[in-house]
Amino acid sequence: MAASPSIITRDTDKIAEPTGNIYQSVAIISKRAKQIAKNMKEELNGKLAEFASTVDNLEEIFENREQIEISKFYERMPKPTAMAVEEFLNGEIYARVREAEEAENAEQ
Repeated sequence: MAASPSIITRDTDKIAEPTGNIYQSVAIISKRAKQIAKNMKEELNGKLAEFASTVDNLEEIFENREQIEISKFYERMPKPTAMAVEEFLNGEIYARVREAEEAENAEQ
């Protein structure tokens, strides 16, 4: 992903620019971050589900190492909020406003 995992100070004017309202921009970013987090969690759970077993044996030690590596990979990834902010600032997020669409449809 293109987003940096470290903390970055953002210009609120740039965030508010696409919508004209900082609160609407933050709401859009928040919804996208939740989508990203949900997808990442499902992906991680799917990968870790392969290691689920009820039997304790020596092979489980090696499987635990693989689980640890998978977990470390996901920990090193940028946070969903950072990824969502990058997508928003790059214009990769499409957001529609229902009130505006409903008003347009009512006028026609």
